[in-house]
Amino acid sequence: MIAGQEISSTPLPRGVRRVLDAMRANVGRDWRLADLAGIAGVSGRTLQRQFLAFVGKTPRAVLREIGFETARRELLQGAPGVKVMDVALRCGFPHCGRFSIAFRRRYGETPSQTLKRQAVVTAALGAMPSLFVSAQDRPAVAFGPIEAAVENLAVAADIADELLTALTRAGVSVVTRSGAARYHLAGAVRGSGAQAHLSIRLIETETGRQLWAHRSEGIQRDETATVEHLAVRIAAALQPCLRLAEIEHALRKPATCLGAHDLALRALPGVISLDANGNARALELLGRAMDRDPDQPLAIALAAWAHVQRVVYHFTQESQQERARSLELALRARAMCNDATVLAVLGNALTLLREFDAADLVTRKALAMDGGSAWAWSRSGWIDVYKGDPQSAIERFKIALDLAPHDPLAFNSMVGIGCAYFTAGQYAEGAHWQERGLAEHPSASWVHRTLCPSYVLAGQGSQARRSLGALRQHYPDLTVSEVQRGMPPLPPSQCDLVVGALQEAGLPA
Repeated sequence: MIAGQEISSTPLPRGVRRVLDAMRANVGRDWRLADLAGIAGVSGRTLQRQFLAFVGKTPRAVLREIGFETARRELLQGAPGVKVMDVALRCGFPHCGRFSIAFRRRYGETPSQTLKRQAVVTAALGAMPSLFVSAQDRPAVAFGPIEAAVENLAVAADIADELLTALTRAGVSVVTRSGAARYHLAGAVRGSGAQAHLSIRLIETETGRQLWAHRSEGIQRDETATVEHLAVRIAAALQPCLRLAEIEHALRKPATCLGAHDLALRALPGVISLDANGNARALELLGRAMDRDPDQPLAIALAAWAHVQRVVYHFTQESQQERARSLELALRARAMCNDATVLAVLGNALTLLREFDAADLVTRKALAMDGGSAWAWSRSGWIDVYKGDPQSAIERFKIALDLAPHDPLAFNSMVGIGCAYFTAGQYAEGAHWQERGLAEHPSASWVHRTLCPSYVLAGQGSQARRSLGALRQHYPDLTVSEVQRGMPPLPPSQCDLVVGALQEAGLPA
């Protein structure tokens, strides 16, 4: 979440809010404290005190945060011909070198790396065939023309057309009448020239409750290719919220009204939690879903993934039976699924089953349908890790994080980046990213299987002992042999490194 969004959700004095609005509307301006105090209608000292009390930062620090987040949004939009120096200047950073250093410290990569990665996404979008699937079991969203003044009508129409395509590819059934849909997507272009911006809101039709909002700056700078890119990013950012809303809707339904798809939606959080309790709850629900409809694709694909999770994350001692059941379900799902989300889920199962060619095929098909699928980009990253291509893996994981940074599975992309750095021999960096993923999802204690070895190989003994202690606390009977049986399909040389480091750290044989 960007700094401006965090701040705006907090009750603030009117003067502070006016200043924040002015900062956001004039990113890059070299504001003096006296100018900001004049907007607030208070003295400079009072404004400083109010910002510290209500925002927790000085006006100058907030202005810097807004500048960084605006710069990163521009780089992520990847407009053709954009230059890092121009972005830095527009966002209030006159010294490009210092900006790059501070940007890397803040986001873990240089501005040019962020910008370069967008070319990968743009190329993927350009290669996507026109694949569309039926509307069965899809969430319905009402979406009409984007509101705009006369000068912005053309760009608003272009964005609306591309967004309609992106939403359809993402598995959303788009209708024109709000009464025919559970959700309503409202858009507007405000401002003029370089200050023109797009606002999108997702609203629950029945209650009028706003579920999600998005804002894109500088849309008049966008060319056709970038409008498509922008639309895909909006659809990708929308997906986690829409998925959560659909799960909440299924949870509110009376038990007597639940269909197979509703039960699959109820199971979804447990499957993507990647922990033992969630896995057990999910399999019970998925069993009921498949009893109700043996051909429900999402339920079958989720069950295939959930069963092999039990092996890889040490939730069971019956490894052979669980793998066999997972493979049976995966083959059934592959024969019937034609939806980007289901394909991405199936890619997860097939990867953990070591069916790499099949996993790669269904993941590529998911991206062909929906180039904004963060799940599919993340899964393609894991496939690259297992094939021994860490640099490609890191790029794909970062694309997934760029597209949907607040998705429940974002933590797994962070763990994936850590494992990619591990396979590249950069053990300290690998530990850093795995720690980030674990901080986002503390119950994923299986991460310590590779986090502990990362610390061992980086020569960080105390951190390795702490990590091993956390692993044994959650898996008190775990042995090196058991780790080997459940080990994700890393290249053999990397598996040997993991096993050797765990033995060195003190895990029993």
